[in-house]
Amino acid sequence: MIKLKPIADQVIVITGASSGIGRETALLAASRGASVVLAARGERVLNALAEAIEHDGGQALAVVCDVSDAAAVNALAERAIGAFGRIDCWINNAGVAIASPLETLPEADARRLFDVNFWGVVHGSLAALPYLERQGGTLINLGSFTSDVSAPFMGMYSASKQAIKGYTDALRIEVMMDRRPVSVTLIKPAPIATPVLQHQRNLLDRQATMPPPFYRPSDVAETILYAAEHQVRDLFVGGSARFGSVFAQILPGVTDLGAALLGRQLFKTANPPTRRPDNLHVPSTPALVEGDTHGHVARRSLYTSMRVRPKRTAAVSLAFLAVLGSYRLLRAAR
Repeated sequence: MIKLKPIADQVIVITGASSGIGRETALLAASRGASVVLAARGERVLNALAEAIEHDGGQALAVVCDVSDAAAVNALAERAIGAFGRIDCWINNAGVAIASPLETLPEADARRLFDVNFWGVVHGSLAALPYLERQGGTLINLGSFTSDVSAPFMGMYSASKQAIKGYTDALRIEVMMDRRPVSVTLIKPAPIATPVLQHQRNLLDRQATMPPPFYRPSDVAETILYAAEHQVRDLFVGGSARFGSVFAQILPGVTDLGAALLGRQLFKTANPPTRRPDNLHVPSTPALVEGDTHGHVARRSLYTSMRVRPKRTAAVSLAFLAVLGSYRLLRAAR
């Protein structure tokens, strides 16, 4: 059994920390007492985030890092050790997205996406493991609902997230074989209301989107920090991700047919594309936690709340059963 520290006692490295899920996770972890090492490409935004955390009484170190560069990721690990003496949790979160049919996607763009999404996870995992195993810790990789269910116009993104799943699963087995005290977790979020739709490269004839429901970035941050304290294999964020994965495994042909019939409506809006700078090759600005969901309201996931708060869920369930039992006894007594 791997013993993991409470968040307040952890040193946590987060890649892709400047916006979206990474930013929300950094803020939440720091608010709970963790020392956070923030990694991303945008120096100004990253430094501002570190200053905000320290202003609120937290501890933060900002390190400019492109995760596609293995040497830069190794240097990130060394900076974390130099500043805090250890690494208790490493979160491979950095990622980019492209909306495009596969047949017209430029190869250079596809390779860049894999360099960041997949090879960034590989570089981070290899840099983190030697330090995590010193005192025990957690390696957390960010997959997606597309790790299990491929999406039209998100084909290369889906492929990268499925590659992350395969790599993470195999790495977990090898870590277990060597009995190293490291928990390896894959997080698979449903569509999240981050700025991903603004930051991605859109090569479609319409504005790209994703099918609702959209969940809040805080749901993912809560799930990540739960994994940092509990040894768990994988976790979904959002009930729709869990349901979609199960449905696709049971009825893959039906899932493919449904995506083929509804894909244009679900992954494109009726609006012409907004040509704005993307973050495929350069950092995105401004760096925000939440982003445009094209009219869909981001909601909190009840499934996730129950999953990351099992004791509270059990207490509520027992209370409900007690009330139900009392009600039936009263009816029987009449």
